This record gives sequence, structure tokens and C-alpha cells, in this order.
Amino acid sequence: MAMIIDAMHKTPWARARVGFQPKGNVTLVTLTNFYRASWSAAGYGPGEVDQVDPATMYGYRVDIRPTLIGLTYRFGDGASYGPTRSLGGVYPDGDVRHAYAAAGKYAVSVSVQWGADFRVNGGSWAQIPDTVTVQQPATTVTVRTATNRLVTR
Repeated sequence: MAMIIDAMHKTPWARARVGFQPKGNVTLVTLTNFYRASWSAAGYGPGEVDQVDPATMYGYRVDIRPTLIGLTYRFGDGASYGPTRSLGGVYPDGDVRHAYAAAGKYAVSVSVQWGADFRVNGGSWAQIPDTVTVQQPATTVTVRTATNRLVTR
């Protein structure tokens, strides 16, 4: 099992990129913003199967299938959301939302906690008794203020 856990830790995990709405990564103070994580094409995401090199497993074919335990969104202002299994979404139904109280530039990121199942030589799947947490790259969000003015013509 130690070899399988080691192989799990070496799995090239898919990266979770944080998307942001409104578009352009610019928003206003107190405006509700929507966040959405999406998986990279590279690496292994939930349900995909990584085949471990048999030479590292005494000739046995070992498959590792990542499972999503949870995501934790960090909004860069000290607030966070999660852990959750939700990838978030867009307006109006996205469930990962946050409003900023002050103007500034904020590094928004998500950390992903992975679990995994394994099988040997095509046998039945079993859970690996360990998890891995991977911090994902940050996206910078700019928060601005706006001033209303009434004017006469």
C-alpha cells in the first residue's frame, strides 16, 4: 500500500483554474461576484485513470483514479468558501459568490483536496487511504469603487 500511496502523490493532477464573473477580472466594491473552477486538459481530473509505470510496481499494472474530496476558494481578502465539491458557476445560478468590501487587487485561488481509488491488474477498485491537497495558481481580481452623480442638462 505504501507504494500505491507514493504513486498517488506523484500523480500529475489536473489544475483548477478560477474563472470570474463579471468578465475581465474587474469588479466593483459590494458587487456580488461569481466564481467557477474548471479543470485543465493536462493532468488527471476526477474519474480519469492514470496508469502507473509497471516497472515501479514490481511488474503489476496499477491504475489510479482521482476523486474530488473538495475545493476551497480563497478570495484574497481573508475570506474563503469551502471545502465544497461545487465547481461554482456563472450568474445567476453559481453558488460560489463573494463581494469585496474595499477596493484593491486580490489574488483569488482555489486549493483542491484529492483522494483516489486504485486497482491492480484490472481488478476491482478500492479506495486509497490518503489524500493530497494541491494549491492552484492565483488569478488577480481588481476591485474598484464608483461614484454616482446627478446632473442637470
